[in-house]
Amino acid sequence: MSFIFREKKKPVIGIDISSTAVKVLELSRSGGRYKVESFGYEPLPSGAIDEYIIKDHELVAKTIRKAVSAAKPKVRTAALSLPGSMVITKLVEMDATLFDFEIENQLMMEAEQYIPFSMDEVNMDFDVLGPNAEDETKNDVLLAVSQTERVDDLISVSRAAKVSPLVVDVEAYSIERAFNV
Repeated sequence: MSFIFREKKKPVIGIDISSTAVKVLELSRSGGRYKVESFGYEPLPSGAIDEYIIKDHELVAKTIRKAVSAAKPKVRTAALSLPGSMVITKLVEMDATLFDFEIENQLMMEAEQYIPFSMDEVNMDFDVLGPNAEDETKNDVLLAVSQTERVDDLISVSRAAKVSPLVVDVEAYSIERAFNV
């Protein structure tokens, strides 16, 4: 199982790879306040990414290196994100007494009803959101699934850019998570 939602413990830079640019952000936190420590931006040449699919790995890696170089961050460990269109998310109700490993096992057994891909073609993770509003014996669990190829592409280009990927998150949740860790 690949970890899309796991909390990061080490300092990381955020890297956003869109179809038009690579953006790098390093935040620090002091008390309840955040400070931008560094920021880098580098436009992506046309055709390097098409509809969120990396077409030219070498060119994207080179662009990441340039954006990281412009930012001059203190660390080279990164949180990466997948666009929501490349991730299937599903809210699932599960028994509140289950431990994480039990939730994982149950989701693995039931996943085929939630996703249109074979289990050997996907990375799957979950996040226990808390008690269900209508039934306190249940927890709401957010299931996130993405094709392994998309996650592997992100990891591959970041490594080629001499950046160590630590987290792959869903784009819509990554900003919120950055401020809640």
